[in-house]
Amino acid sequence: MFLHISPNQDCGIGFLVYAILSMLSMGDFSNEKSDDKCPRPFVMRVFEDEMMDSESDGEDNQRLVPVKRFNCDKHYLSDDSDDELALEFQSYLMGEVGLVESALCELTYEHQVDTKENIRSKISALEADLMGETEKSASALTRVEKYREARWEIERKLDTQYQRKIAEALDNHLTAVQRDHELRSQIEERKIRSDAAYEEAKRKEKALQEEKIRQEKARAESEARLRAEEAKRVALEVERREAKEAAEREANETAAKVAAGVAQEAAAGRQLDANSGMSNESKNPQSEGNVLRAAESALLLEQGRLQKLQQIEESNQALRLTHNKDFSSYERHIARLIRQISGTKEIVREKSREIVKIFNDPLCPQSISIAAFAKKVVSRCESPNTDAFACGYVIVLVMSQVPHAMDLLLAEFHRVCTYTVPKHIIYSKSAFESKEAYYKAIGYRETEGKIESIEDHLRRLESYMKLYGAVIQTEVQGVQNIHGLKEGWAWIARFLNTMPANRYTAVALNAFLQMAGFALFRKYKSQFMKVLSIISNNFLEALKAREESGLRATIAEIQAYMEDKEFLKEPEGRALQGSLLSSVMVPEPDYHNSYSRPQPNKYF
Repeated sequence: MFLHISPNQDCGIGFLVYAILSMLSMGDFSNEKSDDKCPRPFVMRVFEDEMMDSESDGEDNQRLVPVKRFNCDKHYLSDDSDDELALEFQSYLMGEVGLVESALCELTYEHQVDTKENIRSKISALEADLMGETEKSASALTRVEKYREARWEIERKLDTQYQRKIAEALDNHLTAVQRDHELRSQIEERKIRSDAAYEEAKRKEKALQEEKIRQEKARAESEARLRAEEAKRVALEVERREAKEAAEREANETAAKVAAGVAQEAAAGRQLDANSGMSNESKNPQSEGNVLRAAESALLLEQGRLQKLQQIEESNQALRLTHNKDFSSYERHIARLIRQISGTKEIVREKSREIVKIFNDPLCPQSISIAAFAKKVVSRCESPNTDAFACGYVIVLVMSQVPHAMDLLLAEFHRVCTYTVPKHIIYSKSAFESKEAYYKAIGYRETEGKIESIEDHLRRLESYMKLYGAVIQTEVQGVQNIHGLKEGWAWIARFLNTMPANRYTAVALNAFLQMAGFALFRKYKSQFMKVLSIISNNFLEALKAREESGLRATIAEIQAYMEDKEFLKEPEGRALQGSLLSSVMVPEPDYHNSYSRPQPNKYF
């Protein structure tokens, strides 16, 4: 009996066991009596397709090849279990056969048992192999799954890395594109700026050329005006020289009259003027009837200076309109330099040089800068603690470089203070509409519709007269003061001959003596002493006769000035500190013998 199974078959364990048991149940016995027959072995074939059909359809379809069985005529094979078959067979054999047949049956039985054992062991081995293969398959599947997961993780990481590289490459590309765009934008901006700068340069060059043409035209006009002004100045200089000579003659005549005893007559005239309330019509030259008290030569000089100042102001206004340019920066610069003036020689020299430099600046017409200087330096008197001597030095040094500017400065003095002429205006109801109009005419200021107090007005009047006196007395070696001590002597002669004795004239005279008395005494000596005598005998007596409370302090100061001989002492601040101007005051003949006073120290 043989069991033939195809090598390619993959049968289930249960079906294999079933097939083996069916084979064993048939038995392979030979009949001793039928020796002549050769029974053919039992063959069982099971095909793979039939096994698959049986598994899919659930039916037991087996193809059995027809075989010829052993002659078992007397054997009864039952479909029952193998044990029953064996028992029946044994009982049957034992009953029919002898010892040999019995041994043969025993061997056959043992062979069957061994065969079953072998089959069972093979089945167990097959099952073990099958389980091992199953485990190997499961392990292989697990490894495959792990490998697949590992590969998936690697591919995911590679994909992430690749995406990161792509993002970096894209970012680098975008950065490069942006950088290139910015570079192009910068190039375009530079090109635009370059074009704009070129256009601006062309425009500036064109404007500069136009400005040069305009400046040349203005310079030509200015030169023409300056030539005309120079001609006028020469004429005025001649007139002023004649006026100076007349003033000197007048002063000499006044001094001679004082020496000859004419003082009594002048005193009588002063007393009469004081009693008439400043309305006396004296023999002094007057203009506009009884309103003005002044010397005719002084009025002529004042008129010429004010007219020149008015012409300059009109010319400056025309220049501003023609040039369409703001010259206020030059005016502010001049005002700042004037505010910085102090009583040291270095500062005086520096500020004078800077102011002259502004006068010579071609970008600013000289008439504008001169007018600004005259206005600013006079208005500095309104500030407290003004150093009048230092301002006087600056004025003299500047005017020595620009002589024709002195008339403008004096015109500014005459405009703000009539006593620098000297000139006194008398109140008259027919000449003035009101008291306020009269106050404005003599120099009072109006603030917010209110006229300033007499104390404020007198304070400003004193400052103006101190600066005017400082300018007159300033003398510098090698520098010509075109409005020096001669003008101061003419001023004091005109003042005593024409001015009435009142509070205003007293303040003006006191301020002038405090600043210029020292220099006038050094130059005129005994003649100046005669003038002081006239002041003491006539002017002060007329002031005392008025009996005004406000005059007492001024009268006391004038008396102390003459009694203490303060004109022998150099005023404080007259000598500048430090070394400057490289000059020394020209020594006068010794005059200290008469008063036993030492000669003043050199101040340069």
